[in-house]
Amino acid sequence: MSQRVLSRLGRLNPTVVFLGVGAYVFVALVLPGIIGAALLVLLAAGVGWLLTRTWSVQPPAIRIARLVILTLVVALAVVKAT
Repeated sequence: MSQRVLSRLGRLNPTVVFLGVGAYVFVALVLPGIIGAALLVLLAAGVGWLLTRTWSVQPPAIRIARLVILTLVVALAVVKAT
């Protein structure tokens, strides 16, 4: 199943995905407290899942960048929840 999901994700337009995730993060940051934090946790879970599935095929620089992004999303969720 995960291979099918990754295949579908690979066919998406990167610009549309970037704008969609940007809008999702904006909404999560605008929503109050725990609701926004929950959305950010869901995003972090998705990014984490994607990171685990693509780890072996990504160069080290991309791995580090994705880990930094994941850390920032988790940190935003913690700040948002408090």
